[in-house]
Amino acid sequence: MPYGETRIVRVIKARRPRVVVIGGGTGLPVILNALKDQNAEITAIVTVSDDGGSSGSIRNFINVVPPGDIRNVLVSLSDLPQEEKDIFQYRFDSKDSFFSGHAIGNLIIAALNEMHGNIFEAVQVLSKMMKVDGQVFPASNEPLTLHAEFADGTVEHGETEITGLDKRIKRIWVTDANNQEPRSVLPVLAAIMQADAVVLGPGSLFTSILPNLMIPKLGEAVRETPAEVIYICNIMTQRGETEHFSDSEHVAVINRHLGGNYINTALVNGAKIDMSKFHPEDYDEYLDPVTNDFAGLQAQNCRVITDDFIDQRSGLVFHDGKKVAKEIINLAFEAMSRKRNE
Repeated sequence: MPYGETRIVRVIKARRPRVVVIGGGTGLPVILNALKDQNAEITAIVTVSDDGGSSGSIRNFINVVPPGDIRNVLVSLSDLPQEEKDIFQYRFDSKDSFFSGHAIGNLIIAALNEMHGNIFEAVQVLSKMMKVDGQVFPASNEPLTLHAEFADGTVEHGETEITGLDKRIKRIWVTDANNQEPRSVLPVLAAIMQADAVVLGPGSLFTSILPNLMIPKLGEAVRETPAEVIYICNIMTQRGETEHFSDSEHVAVINRHLGGNYINTALVNGAKIDMSKFHPEDYDEYLDPVTNDFAGLQAQNCRVITDDFIDQRSGLVFHDGKKVAKEIINLAFEAMSRKRNE
C-alpha cells in the first residue's frame, strides 16, 4: 500500500449457527455433545411425557416433570469436570424402597422444581450451576400425559402402557394435568423461530419426538420457522412403535402429525449394520435396521443426505455424533446464507 494511503477495513464477526434440537431419550445427548464441539449456539428442547423408571417414579410421587431426559441433556452440555458430572449421573443401587434406582441428578432437579415453583426456572438455575454451554428448555412447564389411538381404533394413555401393547400406533396427542391442551413457554417458541436449524431426533418416534410437536404452539413454531427443519432418522426400528418402518415412513408420520410436508432434510444411515454384535437382550426393544426408501422421502419434498452415520463399537448401534453434527452445521450455514440473501 503506497505511503500516505489509508484503507478502511470492515471486520464482520460471523455469529455461531443457532441450532435447536427437539427430542429425548439416549440418542439426544450424543448429538448435543457433538454439536457442542462444533461451536454451535445450542438450544435443547426436551420431552416431558416420560412415565417410566426413576423419572416416572418421581413424577408419581411429587407430580414434577419427569427429570431423566433433562438430566442427561444437562450433562451432555455441561463444562463441569467429568468427576462432578459422574456424581450428578450416579444411580443408587441401594435396596432402600425409595432411593433404589434413582439418579442423584433426578432428585436435584425435583428439589429445585419445588424450590422455584416450576421446572423451567429450576432447569435454568441448574444450567448455571453446571456451566452448561447452551440452553436447556423443558418442552412444557408441567408434566404431560401421552395418549395414542391405534390402527384398530382402540385408545391407550401413558407412555409405558402405549408401548407395552405392541400395537401399530395411528396417532398420538398430549394433555396436561387438567386433561387440557398443554402450553409451551415463550423462550421455547422464540428459540425455534430464531433458529438456523431445527433438528428432530434421534429418538423414539412416538414417545420422544412427536409429544413435543403435539404441544400446539410448539408444533406451530416448527411449521412456521424459517430454519431448516432436519430429521435424524433412527437407525433401528423399535418394538411397540416402528416395527417394519422405512425411513420415509418415519418422516411421513411426523409430517402427518404436523399437517403437511415440513421436514426439509432427512439424515439417513446408508451403512450396513453388523447384527451379529447384538446380544439377545437387545432385541427386547430394537428389532431390525430401518430400511431406505429414497423415492418415498423425495415424494414428500424431503432432501436426503445419506452416509455411514453409525457407531457400533460398543455392540449396540448408535449415531456417529461427529458425522451427524457436521451435516447439521453445514445445513445451518446454508440456512444462514439464505436468510442474508432474502
